[in-house]
Amino acid sequence: MSRRRSAPRAPEVPVLPLMDAAAVDAATPEIKPSWRGWIHAATFPIAIVAGIVLIVLAQGAPAKWACAVFMATSLLLFGNSALYHRFDWNPRTKAILKRIDHANILLLIAGTYTPIATLALPPQKGALLLVLVWSGALLGILFRVFWIHAPRWLYVALYLALGWAAVMYLVDLFEANAAMMILVAVGGLLYTGGAIVYALKRPNPWPGHFGFHEIFHVCTVLAFLCHWTACLLIALDPLSPSLGLPG
Repeated sequence: MSRRRSAPRAPEVPVLPLMDAAAVDAATPEIKPSWRGWIHAATFPIAIVAGIVLIVLAQGAPAKWACAVFMATSLLLFGNSALYHRFDWNPRTKAILKRIDHANILLLIAGTYTPIATLALPPQKGALLLVLVWSGALLGILFRVFWIHAPRWLYVALYLALGWAAVMYLVDLFEANAAMMILVAVGGLLYTGGAIVYALKRPNPWPGHFGFHEIFHVCTVLAFLCHWTACLLIALDPLSPSLGLPG
């Protein structure tokens, strides 16, 4: 008796996380407020000028390098956010830009801490803080890329935990520059308030024009201005001259 041979099966194509996310985004369209993306789009050129001023005024090569890292991560966030939020993208491109947008939040947290840890803390403490925040940022990026459907409250909590990492060095930072530390704290509170609004999706005052997401973006811009000023203060008069940065 002859056996019938079954037709060869085509190899299965793995479903990549971004492809899966694109399908979800396509199935759940949202109404985009008219202000969506404009706040960060307007901030982007201002941040370029602010970055040039900060780097030029920073005292010493380590301060300039650390401030350059802060400004690079700031520009990545504002630039990609404006691009992602302002235009209507196809589902796959939207999914990619969304992951980059969320990754940039973590990079900005680590980038903000870079001049503070480098210039306002003793070398050993500054190095430890840098290792903690940059390791946390990279792990958080992997978390956001591979767990696409993580609940909003979970990744917002991750942002907040990483953002308040400097609490363990409050005394050192106050001793280094009290005005700088106050500005860092105010910026942190603005980021926290914005993150809570983003997580709760309220208040959502004018959904068609200026909603909860726009409140979040305003908070991020105000926080950035606080942290830029804090970085300027410590870059003009750094406590810790070097953490192994090029000199």
